[in-house]
Order: sequence, then structure tokens, then C-alpha cells
Amino acid sequence: PKVQWLKELGMDDSQVAKTITKFPQLMGSCSLEGNLKPKVRWLRELGMDGSQVAKTIMKFPQLMGASSNKNLKPKVRWLKELGMDDSQVAKTI
Repeated sequence: PKVQWLKELGMDDSQVAKTITKFPQLMGSCSLEGNLKPKVRWLRELGMDGSQVAKTIMKFPQLMGASSNKNLKPKVRWLKELGMDDSQVAKTI
């Protein structure tokens, strides 16, 4: 299911393989329903489109294993406090 989901995000077989090689936990400890899908929803809420989400995951798949509440959201809040809007934050991520 996770491989198919990554393909639905816009990755081809080669990109899926490279992403999994960079972060094998994506196939193990990262839950599709409890972790991966909510994180993609959150990235889209920041203003990323589907291709940007796929590129972000391919470049930094470890993002999918990071805690949203303890790691990602506080960093995004900090960036916004610095004056960035959602589109700037999305580009930064």
C-alpha cells in the first residue's frame, strides 16, 4: 500500500526506490494512515501542490518520520514569526 501511495503522489518506480533507500523506515515504522497521509495533508495546507509534496518527500524523506507536533509545527511557527507567509514556508521546506 505504501509504494502505491507514493506512486499516487506522483513518483515513478525509480523515484520510489530512491526514496525508500534514503529512508527505509518509510516502509516500516511510518504508518500510512497515522503518519504519512496526515503529514501530506499538512504540507498541502501550507500551500504545496501535489508535485511539490512529492519532490519534498523525494529530497528529504526523513521529514515523513519527524514528529509534527514536536518538530515540524514549532519550526513552521518560528518561520512565520520571522515574517514568512505560507508560500515562503512551503518553499523553505
